[in-house]
Amino acid sequence: MKKLLAATLALTATPALAHHPLGGMPMDTFAQGLMSGVGHPVLGFDHLFFVAAMGIAAAFTPARLIAPAAYIAAMIAGCALMVAGIAMPVAETMIVLSLIVVGGLVLSGRAAPAPIAIALFAVFGLFHGSAFGGSIAGQEGGMATAVVAGYFIGLAAVQYAIALAAGWAVRKLGATDAAAINARLAGAMVAGVGVFLALEIVEGPLVAFLAA
Repeated sequence: MKKLLAATLALTATPALAHHPLGGMPMDTFAQGLMSGVGHPVLGFDHLFFVAAMGIAAAFTPARLIAPAAYIAAMIAGCALMVAGIAMPVAETMIVLSLIVVGGLVLSGRAAPAPIAIALFAVFGLFHGSAFGGSIAGQEGGMATAVVAGYFIGLAAVQYAIALAAGWAVRKLGATDAAAINARLAGAMVAGVGVFLALEIVEGPLVAFLAA
């Protein structure tokens, strides 16, 4: 029982996947917050791949603009909660799961009904936002309001743009519906990345459990 508990704790304590565009330097201005907000989703390939897959999935629903916006709203909420000291549980594990689920959805070649897509993206948005918030919540001396505002705006703008661009690009490449092969290949890639990251997460605890 103790071995199982130790493995579970190790699984839920994985390090944050988000990267630091400013090299971990403190942020003092709106522009620095904005730059960091723009850079985090781009440098963190787990977030980048999820947002691209979400945009592709949304492109084949009647809510191609609203569904990504639901993710953005929930992501900002999750980020704000984290900045306020309220973390979403097992956020990194849920981020990996989001890659597998949304990548698998695109891979399936089936368009999700708009309400399901909106709800799914919003749920995962809370966890992605919590990870983004974690990258700035511990800044020494706290965060100025202007920095937080810039960070939120950067996060929202770049991810919404990436989602819409991904959906536009896959249609431009000839995908007329969710069953198109180029869309499904993109889904396979994202789901594959999610599986790889999942194996990375469980590898350490599993080895420790077997060796104990």
